[in-house]
Amino acid sequence: MGISFEISEVFPAPPEQVYNAWLDSKAHAKMTGGAAMVSDVVGEAFTAWDGYIRGTNLELEAPVRILQDWRTSEFTDDEGDSRLEVLFEEEGGGTRVTIRHSNLPEHGMQYKQGWVDSYFTPMKSFFK
Repeated sequence: MGISFEISEVFPAPPEQVYNAWLDSKAHAKMTGGAAMVSDVVGEAFTAWDGYIRGTNLELEAPVRILQDWRTSEFTDDEGDSRLEVLFEEEGGGTRVTIRHSNLPEHGMQYKQGWVDSYFTPMKSFFK
């Protein structure tokens, strides 16, 4: 139910480094350019991009998978959380990050380009 998409990109760093940066507040903020309060504990809440993104960690499998309830400040009160799965696979001496985003509201396709612009592009510089 809802809109779904999948995108991926390869970064020049090992999976452990990329996974750990995703779940560390200071590294996440440096990696994306927006303030973040993230956690590496299942059940804990997180925020990213100066509070624009928020959610809860549902499952964490270091260093291969993160599953989260996820929403932005653009979601209305009657729109449920979307589901975000982030996969980290070793590839060619680096890490392929795959984002599977599902259960998005009708306006949800905007987030596909948002992942590229607000995560993948700055992550390329961060992991040089």
